[in-house]
Amino acid sequence: METHPGNAVLELENMSDTSKKSPVEDTVTAERRSLNDESIKEQAQLLGATVEEVIEAEEHSRTLDLDEAKNLAETLVHFHEHDPNFGTQSIVRLQNFLKNEALFENPDKHEEAISNIKTEISLLTINSPYAEVRAVVSNKDDPSTPAGTIRAWTIGLFFVIVQSSVNQLFSVRQPTIRLEAPVIQLLSFPLGRAWEKWMPVGEFGCFGDRVRVNPGKFTQKEHMLISIMANVSSSLPHSRYIIFTSWLKKYFDLPFAADFGFQICLALSMNLLGFGLAGLVRRFLVYPSFCIWPRSLATIALNQSLHSDSGNAGVLGPFKKIYTMSRFRFFFLSCSAMFVWFWFPNLIIKALSIFNWIAWIAPFNFTLAAITGVSKGLGFNPLPTFDWNVATYYIDPLLVPFHVTFNMFLGAVLGGITIVGMYWSNTFNTAYLPINTNTMFDNTGAKYNVSSILDNRGLLNVENIYFFAVYSAVISYAFLYHWHDIKLGFRSLIESFKKNSKISEFQDIHTKLMANYKEVPEWWYMILNVAGVAFGVAAVAGWPTNTSVGTVFFGLALALIFTIPTGIIFATTGIEVEFNVLAEFIGGAWQPGNALAASTTSRILDIFV
Repeated sequence: METHPGNAVLELENMSDTSKKSPVEDTVTAERRSLNDESIKEQAQLLGATVEEVIEAEEHSRTLDLDEAKNLAETLVHFHEHDPNFGTQSIVRLQNFLKNEALFENPDKHEEAISNIKTEISLLTINSPYAEVRAVVSNKDDPSTPAGTIRAWTIGLFFVIVQSSVNQLFSVRQPTIRLEAPVIQLLSFPLGRAWEKWMPVGEFGCFGDRVRVNPGKFTQKEHMLISIMANVSSSLPHSRYIIFTSWLKKYFDLPFAADFGFQICLALSMNLLGFGLAGLVRRFLVYPSFCIWPRSLATIALNQSLHSDSGNAGVLGPFKKIYTMSRFRFFFLSCSAMFVWFWFPNLIIKALSIFNWIAWIAPFNFTLAAITGVSKGLGFNPLPTFDWNVATYYIDPLLVPFHVTFNMFLGAVLGGITIVGMYWSNTFNTAYLPINTNTMFDNTGAKYNVSSILDNRGLLNVENIYFFAVYSAVISYAFLYHWHDIKLGFRSLIESFKKNSKISEFQDIHTKLMANYKEVPEWWYMILNVAGVAFGVAAVAGWPTNTSVGTVFFGLALALIFTIPTGIIFATTGIEVEFNVLAEFIGGAWQPGNALAASTTSRILDIFV
């Protein structure tokens, strides 16, 4: 049933005291509104904001006239009407405000409603329109705060070397040992504070500038720069997959893959292409406010917690309640509790990690183990683990929106039911294989031997194989479930080329704050792309890869097609859509029998999407 436009007005009017007051009393009341006023607390809960944010929005709303508020409301609806992360109730209130002609014809009769809707519009324009972003990202900035200091670069580069070395060295170990970015973020904080306290105050010349050895207080911007460096270095180069599969005897056994020149050209090609294209799509994946990058919010929240002076700003939490515990205290309590609990599922009672309690009821019942088993079964278990690392292996519900988590959960349930039906009906002889495994098998049920179908050049021996098939539902998923996000991204792409488009007129608060800083020119990123293509061509043509240099350009073409839509999905949901299966299929069809060409195309595409 359609909501009547007047309902939003009544809702906003009911937020305030309905008792009759004189104009003088109204003015005095407005001036005395404070953090303890119940009315402003109710309004903060309704808008999903803190009391401080609402007070700031109220002050800004007094500078707006009705026409300005209407224009801003139209722009907000235009950009966020189909945004799954934008508050549904906010969209309804904005739409009803725009539809209510009586409100614009007789504004004097609806002063309270107009005041409240202007406050909401101000909140959504002078701050982030998303409560999750407002909770961790400030809408204020001091451009004079140092960021690229000698301290930040020294600490950051040190951890980049350590992190990259450890991650690469142990990447082939099972289980893998990794230094993740949050660990570096935590370790760099005491180092920054130690530098602040003990390093001498001095200066030295560098390229005509004076560089301070100890620039003073270890700032939040310095720490964030180190965190960004750690995030970049935590990802290992995708070229290692090509090198491993080409070099190792159990796969292609190609000696040229051991050549350092081939390895460095391949690695530089993929990384330069990735960074180059990432810089060129900033206006589509960084500047728009709907690209909230949910997984990055955790990094910012930790940074805020460690550097917050007061740390007592209220944050909207579960059950629409404002929580005022300091971020640092909450982090300390959570970290301590997690440290203590970690020992139980990982050392003391390991059964808690993979909690197959249902299978314990009948240990020798194959059907029960296949359906409820967590490790080798389908995992239909209402309480599968007490280990947070296991629970968040595929998706972290604290980092991604709830609708994304629920969508993946529903897909897993439906997929599991489908597998049960196919397995127990022995469709395609699947019942002769394990119900859940990532191992490949041959027609006898033995592990598949890749080298048995390759010749001495690492190419497919067509005499030994008769059938090859690949299936990918990733593209269908993207267009079925995220069509509005993709459409909005392409609309941004088209509008960005228009001189007076809404894209250029409407910017969220954080884009406006970043306008104070000089942007990196696009041609810098173009140079990175050209250099990446050059290194890629050199790697393919300079060694006996038996692969056409066209694979480099083919991978680049696929990336140009898919980077923006998949980037929008990642930026709005926190879920990464990978196209390696599609790239391998098309690359294999283009150069039949050449697995290296398919792998090269796939890894180039992986860098982008």
